[in-house]
Parts: sequence; C-alpha cells; structure tokens
Amino acid sequence: MRSLRKTIWLLVAVLLGALVFAWTAPAAELPKKIVVGWTPPDITGVFKTATDYFEKAAADARKHGINVEIIAQAPASHTAFADQVSIIEDFIQRRVDVIAISPIEVEVIKPAVKKANKTGIPVIIVNLLEPIEGIDVASYIGFDNTVAGMISAYAVLDYFGGPGVLGTGRKVDVKPGTYLDLKWWQDLYATVTAQEKAAIQARGAIIEGIAGGFFSVARLRGFHSVIDQYPGIKIVGTLPADWNREKGIRAAEDFLSSNPPGTLNFIWAASNEMGLGAMLAVEAAGRQKEVKVFTNDGTPESVDRIREERLIAETWHGFPEWGWYGTKFAVMLALGQEVPRIFDIRPRTEYKGNADDFYPVPKLEPIDWEEIKAKAKVKK
Repeated sequence: MRSLRKTIWLLVAVLLGALVFAWTAPAAELPKKIVVGWTPPDITGVFKTATDYFEKAAADARKHGINVEIIAQAPASHTAFADQVSIIEDFIQRRVDVIAISPIEVEVIKPAVKKANKTGIPVIIVNLLEPIEGIDVASYIGFDNTVAGMISAYAVLDYFGGPGVLGTGRKVDVKPGTYLDLKWWQDLYATVTAQEKAAIQARGAIIEGIAGGFFSVARLRGFHSVIDQYPGIKIVGTLPADWNREKGIRAAEDFLSSNPPGTLNFIWAASNEMGLGAMLAVEAAGRQKEVKVFTNDGTPESVDRIREERLIAETWHGFPEWGWYGTKFAVMLALGQEVPRIFDIRPRTEYKGNADDFYPVPKLEPIDWEEIKAKAKVKK
C-alpha cells in the first residue's frame, strides 16, 4: 500500500513538473523575416491578381507580428521559358525561405525545382493539382485544368439551348453562394432529355494557349470531352494565341474573316487575356450580337465585362486563392508546419447572376495567424 502511494505521488510530481515546464518554456522565436520567392509566367491581369493577394496575405501576417516579404519576379513573356528557370535559380542563390511557382510549362521548371529540393527550400506549385513526377513539391494550390475546360463547355451548352442559368433553355434556380462546379453541371446534364440535346445548336471556334503545352492540352481535352457529345455544336477551328491578349485579337480576327456573318456563334478562349482580346475583335467587327465570347480565369476586369454582358461566362481559376493560401502555406512551411499536399480551389462558372461572389471582394476565409504563430516549430 505504501509502495502504491509512493508511486502515485511520483506520478503527480512528474505531471506537475511537466506543466511547470510547459508554462515557463519559451515559445519558438519567430524568424526576423520570412522571404517568399514568387514567380508567375508573366505580369498580365490574371497573374497580377495572384500577386496582389500574395501581398495582401503578407500584409495581413505582418499585422500579427509575422514579418513576411514577397519577392515577385516574372519572365518577360509567357513564352520566355529560360527566364523563369533563371528566376527560380536566383531565388535559390538568395536562399529564400520558400519558392512559389506558377509554371509556364511543367517540364521546363523541373531541373530548377530539383536544385531547390537539394538545398532544402520548400516549393509550392500553383495553377495545377496534377502532381509533377520527379520533383518534391510541398503543396499544390489550384485546380484541375481538364476539369476547368469541361466546365467551360457546359457554359457553352447552357447558352445555346441546354438547361442552366445563361441561355434560352430550361432555367434552373440557383441559391446564392452555390458553386457551379463540375459536379453541379454534371448532375444537371444527367437530366437532359433527347429533345433538349437536339435543341443545342451552335458553331464556334477555340483560341488555345501554347499549342501542345501542358495547360493548353489539358483545357482543350476537358472542353472537347463534353462538347463533342453534342453533335449540334460544330467547332470550326482552333488557333493558338500563347495566352496573350494581342495574339487573341489576331486569332479572333482570323476566325471572323474566315467565317462570315451568320456562320459563327461563339468563341471560347482558354484564358481571359485571350478572351478579352477576342471580345475586342468581335466588337471592332460589329458582331457582338452574333458572336458570344466565353473564357477562363477570373480577374476584376473580366468579371466587370461579364457584368456588362460583353463576356457571357468564365470559368473561375481562383487567382486570389493562389496568393492568399500561397502566402499562408509558405509561412507555415517556413515555421516547420505541415500544409495540405493538394488544395483544390474548385473551378466554377462565373456569370452575370453571381459576379458579386468573385469581385470586387473575393470570398476568402480569414487566416488565423495567431494559431500559426503558436504552432511555430523553428527558432532563428
């Protein structure tokens, strides 16, 4: 009995000692500065939006005593592949704490990412969810590009006679805040009748990004996987525009000149820089009542054009989320914490009826910086 009491008192003493140590042990000292190197493919509207939200999240972190600096560097153009590699290598030389990349092309950046892996710098990839073979990536923030193309195809079907929220077909009531994501569209089109399917009729053209490139191929694959199931939709041609607005204008002009009035109903551009270019070309030709423009991405500019009905619909790619969560995860990695391996922003349809859900104030969850500070595992 005496031995049992002695054991109990010993356990109590150990527990009390542990509690005292926990109360008095110093918290992890935060680094003087956390430097995040961020390289998008270019500095056009979509990537400027992402950069803005990297900066907004960093400013929010600084309000909570976490000193975060974003170093943003972009290649001269969306086809300057070597420039982006050089930027990543420069980040490595500067010993930044975390590198965030939106690749121009996946294969091009792999050697540079391997160098970052060897030096122990965590890497975040934004703009895709598909894991890249042969490199270590701490977190993927973005969306499935094939899914994004599929969603764009459903918006086209909707406008030209199918059920949905855009055109003259069967209208669907949508509660505020509903995500018009792939599941929503697939569930809806599982109910399409033979008569409704036959009513979907249009002739359209496609403006893709870099011909043969990873992102362009994925988005076209997704678009065709849906649209090709509807024989009433005829695609008259596909032209590349390298994700560039001026080239988008020229591609649209080619389609307009080769398809006289009455023979073309829509242009789908796989990014909104190209889509905004197509919109300008259609308007310059005076054919905006006949040729409707659909696109992908989501920026303040494109959402405003949707409000004005100069663009019909767009698939949201989550540029604010890229920057917001990119900074959050970068800070967590720099402080020795685990982050989600895959973070899907769920691409979804923007249209006039839900434009306010996206801009001017995107709906982003607050970041609990105090909790992140409390869980810091590094001392510097």
